[in-house]
Amino acid sequence: MTKRRYESPFFPPSTPLTVEGGVKARSMRGAIGTSWWSGRFIEVLESLGVGGRLQRGRNYARRGQVISLDIDAGTVLASVQGSRAKPYRVRIGMAAFGKAEWASVEEALAGNAWYAASLLAGEMPADIEDVFTAVGLSLFPRSASELSLDCSCPDWEVPCKHLAAVFYLLAEEFDEDPFRILAWRGREREDLLGRMHEADSGGRQEGQAGAPLTEVLDTFYVCPAPIPGQRRHMGGSLLVDQVPPVDVMVRSQPLVEVLRPVYAALRASAEPLESSYTRRSSG
Repeated sequence: MTKRRYESPFFPPSTPLTVEGGVKARSMRGAIGTSWWSGRFIEVLESLGVGGRLQRGRNYARRGQVISLDIDAGTVLASVQGSRAKPYRVRIGMAAFGKAEWASVEEALAGNAWYAASLLAGEMPADIEDVFTAVGLSLFPRSASELSLDCSCPDWEVPCKHLAAVFYLLAEEFDEDPFRILAWRGREREDLLGRMHEADSGGRQEGQAGAPLTEVLDTFYVCPAPIPGQRRHMGGSLLVDQVPPVDVMVRSQPLVEVLRPVYAALRASAEPLESSYTRRSSG
């Protein structure tokens, strides 16, 4: 095959035009991203034969040659400035899940408080891929055929350096906000959390269905179980004497000795209240 001019070793490589205010990579050296999910994304790309080519776009990403980057359901669209006056159009497609598929995922996520807590904290649960697998789905692409890669540049190799630059920045986007991965699959953060809450509330209501309130008014405000009695300090000792040894010094004194007067004062101030409570209870 005859090489084109822009690929020929007899011509110097083209220099991209400078971009003002482009989307610039945060990592100036070393690996992409720091979280497990961005690492997993790169791992998947490498298994598909894409990750090894990210080096081609690393310089573009770090120079800020990507003018814009938008993540939507099923599609990543970007504009990348190359050596030509007109920026190249980049598109990375991956199928978004439908309503029924997401409903299965949301129900599974809502059934585990750990998933909800992690997602609310902006973290991707370590075994979230198992949740998708259990309902017959995959969070990340399983084969190269699940990705649609397109760039308007004349380079015949896929991914070209413009696509590679977008992949590089995409990994950083996922590193900063894991919900962008879910948005690519079709669920924005607020929608996902809201639907998880609805799924959880619906499940609780189904499990708590019972007699109408008008039929249980006599017992509605009755405590269902006895309230446990007050816990006493063991052997009359202070709380600081009941904790395991703490090897901490404060101004040449053990921490326990520094805190002892404080706990003694708190106990002394609580004794009159406790005596009053005991008298009322016995009366």
